[in-house]
Amino acid sequence: MNPPCRGPRRVLAIDPSRRGFGFAVLDGPAVLVDWGLKRAKGKGKYLERATALIRRYQPEVLVVERTSDQGCRRRGRALRVIKNLPALARAHHLRIRRISRRMVQRGFSAKGPATKRQIAVTLSSQFPELAPYLPPVRKPWMSEDERMAIFDAVAFAHVSYETWRRERRALSLLSLETPLHYA
Repeated sequence: MNPPCRGPRRVLAIDPSRRGFGFAVLDGPAVLVDWGLKRAKGKGKYLERATALIRRYQPEVLVVERTSDQGCRRRGRALRVIKNLPALARAHHLRIRRISRRMVQRGFSAKGPATKRQIAVTLSSQFPELAPYLPPVRKPWMSEDERMAIFDAVAFAHVSYETWRRERRALSLLSLETPLHYA
């Protein structure tokens, strides 16, 4: 009998913001190892900061937003950052996982799309250590608080684990349905 197939142990998720990026490191879907904001102003600074995180935490997977999704609203610098991260992952022999905003909304909502605020509140209740970073309710005239990048990164990592688990379950069910042929 084969040992059960396990998912990636450590995941690093990165979400660009105005002045840098939010990051989250998870060991499984329920263990938040580290999180925060990294300032990255200037040419190539975000790659230096991301490389430092990769060296420090030794993740198996790098999770970023899927920019090819129709619902992706990223532009400019954030889009360039996300598009350059797979090359960084390859250079450090990491798997890359792209998660769309729509997948995050579906992963956190049973009754339709969840807002970023609702997702952040859910994550701060699941991980109480994030509660002090929860920004105040945003008014229509306010720009998004930079701390939301932390919650976005945690959400991408969390959904990455969930989709990986669902894919493995589907593959195992498929292998059960396929008849065995012996030579």
